[in-house]
Amino acid sequence: MDGTCPFSLRSFLIVALATALCCLCALWAFGGVFRKAEAIKNKKSSCKCVCSCGGGGDSGTARANGEMAMCGEKRTATAERQVGGSMMEQLVPEITTHALSYLDYTSLCRLSMTNSAMRRAANDDGAWKALYHKDFTVEQDSITPVNGWKSYYAATKAIINVNAEFYNIIREGSLPAMSRFWLNADYVQCIHGSGELFMGYTAVIDSWALAFNWAQGGGGQGVTFQIRNVRARVLSDMAWITMKAYVDLDSGPFHVTNIYEFHNKRWYMVHHHSSVMLMDGDPGPHNLLG
Repeated sequence: MDGTCPFSLRSFLIVALATALCCLCALWAFGGVFRKAEAIKNKKSSCKCVCSCGGGGDSGTARANGEMAMCGEKRTATAERQVGGSMMEQLVPEITTHALSYLDYTSLCRLSMTNSAMRRAANDDGAWKALYHKDFTVEQDSITPVNGWKSYYAATKAIINVNAEFYNIIREGSLPAMSRFWLNADYVQCIHGSGELFMGYTAVIDSWALAFNWAQGGGGQGVTFQIRNVRARVLSDMAWITMKAYVDLDSGPFHVTNIYEFHNKRWYMVHHHSSVMLMDGDPGPHNLLG
């Protein structure tokens, strides 16, 4: 037995070597299964689109590529929208207001319905103030509307449309429409271009009946109005408009003031005052329709 390794030690070394080799093989096999599971998981989660390739082959590959391209386009579009919103938010407020001032009323309202960033920009009070000055007048720059410039713009646009309806009624000579246009109240007043004053609802409507009869009799047949220099001021339930009304461009204009009150969700006229502007000592035509 001298010079040789004992049998028990040699057996122990063989068993230890075999055990280590088995552990390495087990670890390598487990790692391969884990890597394969991770690859399958990543393949499924790489795109949110549902891919069912079917029969395989070229058609299946093409379909998968198409769906991956669609996912890429969606991600790109989303990124572009986010970039567009962030760009608007990063603009200096004065630049944004100036850019939006080139839009009209309808376009600005539509812009506010695109996304949250555009809605904040389109509802900016400064943008609506700039649009008001562009479409109406800069004479009211110092006022502060109670409900903001957007609401004030809408109210001004509404009362100017009502005022235009008043002159359409005169052109048509419709007494029923004129009767509905005035508020049925004792304090309403009408001063025609002739200088005559009519007080109370009945007297005012009778004066318009007289004016329409005069026009239909030939004295004012074919006469049309041109309204210029319209200026409006609107409060919560009261509005007044000043303007120049041209019945005949060869003569001077009528200076007109119309006052409206808001009742039962609509505007009614309560005061109309028309006075002719004297030119070169000529009193001009005394037109009831002024």
